[in-house]
Amino acid sequence: MEYRAMIAPLKNALLATDRDQARALAAAAVDAAGAETAVESVIVPALEQIGQGWQSGEVSLSQVYMSGRICEELINDLFVVEQPPVRTHPHMAIAVLEDFHMLGKRLVLSSLKARGYTLLDYGHAEAQELVNLVEKDGIEILLISVLMLPSALKVQEVARMLEQRGLHPKIIVGGAPFRLDTGLVREVGAHGTADQASGAAEVIAGLMREGP
Repeated sequence: MEYRAMIAPLKNALLATDRDQARALAAAAVDAAGAETAVESVIVPALEQIGQGWQSGEVSLSQVYMSGRICEELINDLFVVEQPPVRTHPHMAIAVLEDFHMLGKRLVLSSLKARGYTLLDYGHAEAQELVNLVEKDGIEILLISVLMLPSALKVQEVARMLEQRGLHPKIIVGGAPFRLDTGLVREVGAHGTADQASGAAEVIAGLMREGP
């Protein structure tokens, strides 16, 4: 089976909370394409399709949540990060904004750490909480991961509250809503996005070249 053809079977396994089948399909994708390609071309699309199913009313919120948890377990098994060189960069943090999955954040975090970046992991955060953390920690680059459109629109609220406090971190967003609507990045007040987790480092480097 060509690895991209595993997206639908993996989605079905996740919806059925069949960990063994999901693990077998993920392992087969890794064998066929390597860990990073398997994650970004099979696991992430399967989870995004489940998120779209929730938005259309075909999938329950509990299924979205459990699918995300199973995918996180798969990522822990698939990613082995070697000790990278340390990079000098602005103070950075990453968070999932008012959403029910952590996979996108975990992928970006793993990818950046593998490239020598260090950053704070805020886990899941509400908008007000996230702004408070950014202010407390002096964050200069904030990465926000979302799966659902309502969560993506909340980025605008975060950007507005940061502005009201006189805080001006560069905001990098990622997730399905920003791939489906390329204009959404600017609409919510973000400064950049990456189509894949591995592209986050390039976006960060570009913002660093631009300066404040």
